[in-house]
Amino acid sequence: MQGTIDGFSYGTVTPVAAYVMACLGSALGLRCITRSLRNEKSWKPGWLALGAVSIGCGIWTMHFIAMIGFQVEETRLRYDVGVTILSLAVAILVVGLGVFAVGYRGASWTTLFVAGAFTGLGVAAMHYIGMAAIRLNGDLRYDMGIVTLSVVIAIGAATAALWAAIAIRGFLTSLGASLVMGIAVSGMHYTGMAAVSVNLNDATGMSWSGDSAHSILLPMLLGPCIFLLLAGVVVMFDPMLVLGDGDWGRQSARRRAAAPVVEPPARPGSLFEAPSAPSNTAGRAADGETSAQRRW
Repeated sequence: MQGTIDGFSYGTVTPVAAYVMACLGSALGLRCITRSLRNEKSWKPGWLALGAVSIGCGIWTMHFIAMIGFQVEETRLRYDVGVTILSLAVAILVVGLGVFAVGYRGASWTTLFVAGAFTGLGVAAMHYIGMAAIRLNGDLRYDMGIVTLSVVIAIGAATAALWAAIAIRGFLTSLGASLVMGIAVSGMHYTGMAAVSVNLNDATGMSWSGDSAHSILLPMLLGPCIFLLLAGVVVMFDPMLVLGDGDWGRQSARRRAAAPVVEPPARPGSLFEAPSAPSNTAGRAADGETSAQRRW
């Protein structure tokens, strides 16, 4: 018996909230990666790690906020806590591998394609591991053609995100890239959900003594959401992350131009200084001495 799936049981609330979290994680991650690549004095491992965790948490929270609206009318749902946490760990780990590959191996097309493909597969793995955490009175089945399409979208989104972190500098441009990235990630999620069908068991209305889906998901979502807010505070208090390295460089140049210029004292005998021409006073003294010598 086929179950009746409703992926939007709360209307547009869950898709919009999921999209916002995907955009927030992408925006923070892109700015952190850009910060590590554009400023040689920054602590690269720290910024890359912050960017990877931000993107991973954004994707994971997007997935499970959207899953709050997922219901099967004939049976109740719950989630395995261990598998749900595993999906978060996979998201952060695999995104981190792609981010660090780009951060340390450069921006060649080969690196981008390999890192993007690996990261996209990791995002897809996070999605389907998260789906494997669902417990219900039946079995989840997938249309493999749509699953393949969702994986392709995930790889494209991951590659575009890594390219944006390298190529985009300005704050507004980076914000636009994160909005597009949010669309791609959300599109991957709902494409994957379109592949799902539920085959119910003979007995309907499965019962259990554990917690409901909402009572499990909502507390688990609290931690990644708090992390993203704290990461946002870090970004807000770092001028280079907010303005972008180009804008920050221009402001620094304007401050240097406005500051008074103090000439350093001359160092006689330096090999890197051209000999200065004699002053007019010295020239007049020398002329006077020569005239006096001629008179004598």
